[in-house]
Amino acid sequence: MNKINIIHSRFVPLQEENVDTDQIIPARFLKATTRDGFGKNLFRDWRYNNDNELEPKQDFILNNASYNGQILVAGKNFGCGSSREHAAWAIKDYGFLVVVSSFFADIFKNNALNNGLLPITVSDTFLASIFALDKEATLSVCLENQTITIDATGAVETFDINAYKKTCLLNGYDDIDYLLSNKAAIENFERNRA
Repeated sequence: MNKINIIHSRFVPLQEENVDTDQIIPARFLKATTRDGFGKNLFRDWRYNNDNELEPKQDFILNNASYNGQILVAGKNFGCGSSREHAAWAIKDYGFLVVVSSFFADIFKNNALNNGLLPITVSDTFLASIFALDKEATLSVCLENQTITIDATGAVETFDINAYKKTCLLNGYDDIDYLLSNKAAIENFERNRA
């Protein structure tokens, strides 16, 4: 996984609430066994008029070229529904590194963290402030300090993250990488217990 710490980026505002994992990545696209290629089907039914011709729906935010960035800002209760890990894969494969919302479904949040995608929970007020910004606005995320800043106004909010997952994201570790990073300490412990 890639390391995450400082991210300064424009964002894509998806104001819909209660976005479930089937809307994020429809079940018919879950046949692959690797994490690659899911981004093209992110919000597939919302982005296109039909499957075969891939006619973009002009009113969907991901089809608006004036919105882009590494941060997806979503309405409340993002990632609800089934526990499919593919939802995090699709968001990450599309190019997002961070998802901001005022509430995440627990399973989605854990899947995101396990796959190098940073879910940031903010207050409803802070989320509304982000949605009120224009399309050129940027956000700055500092994982080390656990802060998210609206650059135009200087408004800052802190966010919580599991300390273990924070270490993994800062170092680009998955669970196995984390264990391997502690190999010397584990071997030393084993030697001293003998």
